[in-house]
Amino acid sequence: MKNLYGIDYGAKLAGTTVVAYSEGSGVRFCASAKKQDADRFLLEFFAHRPPGKIFIDAPLSLPEVYCTGTENLQEGKIPDFHYRACDRELGAMSPMFLGGLTARAMRLAFHLRKQGWEVHETYPGALARMCGLQELGYKKSREGIAQCLERLRERNEFLPEMQEIPGTWHQLDALLAFLSACRADRGEANACGEEGALIWY
Repeated sequence: MKNLYGIDYGAKLAGTTVVAYSEGSGVRFCASAKKQDADRFLLEFFAHRPPGKIFIDAPLSLPEVYCTGTENLQEGKIPDFHYRACDRELGAMSPMFLGGLTARAMRLAFHLRKQGWEVHETYPGALARMCGLQELGYKKSREGIAQCLERLRERNEFLPEMQEIPGTWHQLDALLAFLSACRADRGEANACGEEGALIWY
């Protein structure tokens, strides 16, 4: 679990961006403050850490048509201007609907990769479904956080001790992103989509 990080990525100034990471034998959280630039917060957070793997809950690519154009399409084929294959398969939001957040995330990944980090896209909702968290009130009430955490403990023997217990759904989603990073590091993660537009969970 060395140098693995999960990010729940939020609006720029909302104070809802959270990083989950291992420290010692447990998991810690670090969150941006309200009205603090979340992207600057993340760049400063990672600036003095040895490069590793970051799994971020945000689109890191656009639908293929924006890369390839429409000139060489097969006759009668209409490209998808809203979703990537991975979005449709997992029921994730369109990168185009998220707009500015997508652009911010792609820019952030660009800067982090230049510094030697591996940056991958993840979708906590997919891992939550796989673990059956919906039936426990995933993202419905604060009381459901403890039940979801207990379910993750039951299903994942590699879940470290929590140095901090998640108190918000943003922290729990950051934890899910972190667990996706751990699963990928062990070669156990699912990858959905096509090369260049993969969502890991």
